[in-house]
Amino acid sequence: MKTFKMLSVGIVNNNQLLDFPLIDGIIINQENSHHLWILEMFIDQKHQETFETWKSEEALLEAKVVISYPENEPAAFRVTVEAVKQIGENISVLLKGRLKRARAQYAEQLLEELIGEGLEGEDLLRRFEADMRSRPRLKKDKNTAEN
Repeated sequence: MKTFKMLSVGIVNNNQLLDFPLIDGIIINQENSHHLWILEMFIDQKHQETFETWKSEEALLEAKVVISYPENEPAAFRVTVEAVKQIGENISVLLKGRLKRARAQYAEQLLEELIGEGLEGEDLLRRFEADMRSRPRLKKDKNTAEN
C-alpha cells in the first residue's frame, strides 16, 4: 500500500463540480489485484446530508483529486461513498473506487485553452503559470459535464 496527502477534492454531480474544502485528507493506493483506492476526507459537517444521500443511493461518483503537491494534475476517480462518520463538528467521509486513466494531461489542455483565447508571449506565460497554481476547471471538463 502507498499513502498520499489529499490536497483538494471535487465531486461531479448534476453536471457541476462541487468542491469540498478539506480540513484534512488522505488517499491510499491499496496496490491490490482490484486496483482499489481509498479516499478519506475530513470536512465540515454541513456536507453530511449530501454524502449520506450518495451513500444510500449507492451513487457512482466522479472525484477530481489533487494529491501531494498543489501543482499536480487532478487525478480522476470513480468512487462510491462507503462511510460517513461525525467527529466533533466535522465528518469523516470514506470513499472507495478506481483511478480513471482516460484523462489527458491538465497542463496540455490548459495551454490549448489559453492559446485558443488568443494569449501569446509573456501574457500566455504569466496566465499559464498562474492557472497551473490555482487549477481552474477546464472548459473541456465543463462541457463534458454538461453532456
